[in-house]
Amino acid sequence: MARIVLGSYMVRYPLGGMMSWVLQYLVGFHRLGHEIYLFEKAGWENACFDPVNGQMTDDCTYGAGIVDDLLRQFGLIDGWCFVDSAGNYHGIGKTKATGILETADLFIDMGTHGSWEGEWGRCGLRVLIDGEPGFTQMKMENRQATGDRLPEYDHYFTTGRSIGTSLSDAPLAGRKWTPIFHPVCTEILDPVGSASDAPFTSVMNWQSYEPIHYRGDLYGHKDVEFEKFLDLPQHTSARLEQAVTGREIPTSRLENAGWTLRDAQEVTMSYDSFIDYLSVSRGEFGVCKSGYVRLKTGWFSDRSAAYLALGKPVVLQETGFSNHLPCGEGLFAVNTVEEAAAAIDDIQSDYGRHARRARELAVEFLDSRVVLKEFLTSCNI
Repeated sequence: MARIVLGSYMVRYPLGGMMSWVLQYLVGFHRLGHEIYLFEKAGWENACFDPVNGQMTDDCTYGAGIVDDLLRQFGLIDGWCFVDSAGNYHGIGKTKATGILETADLFIDMGTHGSWEGEWGRCGLRVLIDGEPGFTQMKMENRQATGDRLPEYDHYFTTGRSIGTSLSDAPLAGRKWTPIFHPVCTEILDPVGSASDAPFTSVMNWQSYEPIHYRGDLYGHKDVEFEKFLDLPQHTSARLEQAVTGREIPTSRLENAGWTLRDAQEVTMSYDSFIDYLSVSRGEFGVCKSGYVRLKTGWFSDRSAAYLALGKPVVLQETGFSNHLPCGEGLFAVNTVEEAAAAIDDIQSDYGRHARRARELAVEFLDSRVVLKEFLTSCNI
């Protein structure tokens, strides 16, 4: 059994999609028999989002309560530590947290940007898991070009399965990147049926953050790629719905094109509401960040993995993931609106077969027992 600290963020942004992403790792390691902890820092003032009030705040009470309740549901009692902007410890206290960091076999940085570097001390290994493939490496190279010091890790993993191969145009920032899928705990996500007229859905941020400038070019987000599929409702009789958040969403234009829109914050207010939203969907149709697509990173979404585990077929914009996952039954990689419509119509024509295959793909390739065992073997643990 290994003692593992996962540095990520749940308390700061306690919405369902974010919590599901981190939860799959935490529960996955726990069910493999490892001692697992979530460590998180505010990092700056007003870093905590309170979705009830819709405000950023220094008060972590809401997020801390949500995370504590959620982790307890899965047997992860006293398994989290949050340090607020004033340096106060919540959950696990400072003395115990220090002891855990000093004796951990593995520290996984999955979104803390090295904020625990001063405390991880005698951890056996320090590992980065890059969840923003292409963007992460471009940011690293931009920082290196200005002389910024970057945190150092013993191993670098990326969810861009093609990065570091001839299949991808993503930079490497001078590191060797080992591929990993986002894991999904299939044993906590039971396949559920759907009504024949249920919509194909997805949950998306229209523009997550400012586009990245790299070597004279600009790499953007889903707002750029959705243009390619704007007219999809005109090409299929299936209902299409997107739960959207973000800036400058062209609501009227999307609705006029035939899309049903939902408030992404509303459907992801909790982990349970997020899973419920996926569960009542017919399947997923989703686009990817433009940087993932243009750099051919091979990225595959943790959200799409959850759809598959629930027995929901997935039609996802191609990033190169078809080089790493079987496509054409239960899962489709598409480049054009015509390909997307054909995939959706194929699913509708034999839904039971595609739903069964979706679940099989999740179990065979994305299950946490498969993904995390391989990850730990790569770390020699």
